[in-house]
Amino acid sequence: MGIIIRNGGFFTTVQDVGRIGYQQYGYSVTGAIDPRSFIIANMLIDNSDDEAVLEVTLLGPHIEFDESNIIAITGADFSPTVNGKPIPMYRAVLVNKGDTLSFGMQKTGCRSFIAFAGGLDVTPVLGSASTYTRAKLGGFNGRNLAKGDCIGFKAPVTTLKNFEMRSMTQESFAGNKKVLHVILGPQEDYFTKKGLYTFLNTTYKVSNQFDRMGCRLDGEVIEHVTDGNIISDGISMGAIQVPSNGLPIILLVDRQSVGGYTKIATICTVNLPIIAQAKMGDEILFETISVQEAQKLLRDERDAIDAQREAFNCDYPKNVTCTSYYNIKLDGIDLHAKIEELE
Repeated sequence: MGIIIRNGGFFTTVQDVGRIGYQQYGYSVTGAIDPRSFIIANMLIDNSDDEAVLEVTLLGPHIEFDESNIIAITGADFSPTVNGKPIPMYRAVLVNKGDTLSFGMQKTGCRSFIAFAGGLDVTPVLGSASTYTRAKLGGFNGRNLAKGDCIGFKAPVTTLKNFEMRSMTQESFAGNKKVLHVILGPQEDYFTKKGLYTFLNTTYKVSNQFDRMGCRLDGEVIEHVTDGNIISDGISMGAIQVPSNGLPIILLVDRQSVGGYTKIATICTVNLPIIAQAKMGDEILFETISVQEAQKLLRDERDAIDAQREAFNCDYPKNVTCTSYYNIKLDGIDLHAKIEELE
């Protein structure tokens, strides 16, 4: 078997990398809204990067394990416990048959990700296990999880190579002021110089209209040359639409495939977790960088994650007399280092 949902929490869904290649047919990409937390959760327990996880929003579920397995929880800190005892975030944790996973107080962030070693036994739809609730597509019956739902494990494991060192420094997502790096365009010429200045020099606030489809911001109106309407075209993850009312909308994983409002900029991929983990009332400031800078940031992040994955799977000598562990931050990425003294 696998897991039994005793309480689904506020909004818990099955998500993976998303439904890639179907936007031309009108399907939303969906997938994990915070790609970094999603990848790290899977990496900690030696899953592939595209393995399905549970994405938890604001209030965590109550889960009973019908089979032993190893899990990892990343992203927002909702005070996870197993059988009432706190467990660490960003660490591989063994849970046994009959154990219960629960969540308590929200400390930082907005969304957590629970990965299960060997993966969840969920039937893919159009190549993805991700849930798109608006279309009742994918995941578990196309909806968020509820009391009584059962999901099996594909290939559960109870031992992992270098299990004790499979941990990373927890990302805090603390603070209510966020800076998002953006690439201007593709319709920045639809805005006046004053409008562009406003966009890049005004602090906006996350409104209460915030879900997996997008995030509306409150703040100063961005001025168009005429209005915010265009002939509909494709929408990428992190695109920032500005309709005729002049207030920006950040489009996220459940976004529509095309849209007819001007897009002033797009958030860099490495900054997507920042908006994904933001909460109502958080302050947002936009800063421009070049495409080349954005690409370098993404390469550096992926290189750091690949290096950490390799470290988790290294073969270590057995004649170790002393072992020390260190947490290191490299280019904004938290890494775990292990130093051993040999005979």
